[in-house]
Amino acid sequence: MMESRHVETFLEMMAVDRGASPHTLDAYRRDLEGLAAFLGPTRPLERASTDDLRAFLQHQAAQGMAPRTAARRRSTLRQFYGFLAAERRRPDNPADILDAPRADHTLPRLLDEAEVDRLLAAARAWDGPHGLRASALMELVYAAGLRVSELVSLPLSAVARDPDVLLIRGKGGKERVVPIGEPARAAVRDYLPVRETFLAPGGRARALGRRALFPSRAAAGHLTRDGFSKMLSDLAVRAGLPPSRVSPHVLRHAFATHLLAHGADLRGVQAMLGHADISTTQIYTHVLDARLKALVGEHHPLAGRKAVPP
Repeated sequence: MMESRHVETFLEMMAVDRGASPHTLDAYRRDLEGLAAFLGPTRPLERASTDDLRAFLQHQAAQGMAPRTAARRRSTLRQFYGFLAAERRRPDNPADILDAPRADHTLPRLLDEAEVDRLLAAARAWDGPHGLRASALMELVYAAGLRVSELVSLPLSAVARDPDVLLIRGKGGKERVVPIGEPARAAVRDYLPVRETFLAPGGRARALGRRALFPSRAAAGHLTRDGFSKMLSDLAVRAGLPPSRVSPHVLRHAFATHLLAHGADLRGVQAMLGHADISTTQIYTHVLDARLKALVGEHHPLAGRKAVPP
């Protein structure tokens, strides 16, 4: 059990000053609990040295920790010990000189434009209120590249007066404006008359749901991430696609990659996705490069020829 009295203060600071989400705070807590367990009861977190932290990360790597997880864990340590140094609880930040782990450059899964069209067509062909809701959800997520948490928690006010843009509150409470086209606006207009079908019958969930664009009977009053993922799997089956290839984040990848394929500016895509660092957005240029190489390899008339020795 972690006993550092400074951890809760650190987490509170990250929530209030940095706008960290509950999911991020849980990850920070798990990382610090893992370090505390590694150090043992006789060595408090506050006294850990750089060698201690390096040994901890090496131990985690030996247990099969993915490079992306290692990068996040190192970030947790750097922020926690930076907080202790700023609060004068220790004279230095022992995580500052840790070697950065090699990043995981695995390219994201992707749906091509024809496959996205099949998903959208399957949603439009779905009869009744559930079909109208599915169509509105799919058109919005593909039109605006929303994170699933941003999509399901959209307030009803976001579509008041049929706007040309959505105001999105993303990670860390940061706001961004994303344009939406007529197909998405039309799908939302068609859905709104049946929206109250999904309201909870009463209680707090109903009260919260009245303010949500996509209400549900869940405690939060709106459609859950899991609920959207299940709906997406159903749509994949209806569209004749393997559900394992379709996820909320795959649709966000499709939005970005298809925009870039049609000549969109990288900085503009970064702004619409809400990425703080353009290097995160650049992964989609690597996706396009990989797809172009595969296209040449499969279809170019010279691709299968062996080189003629001189």
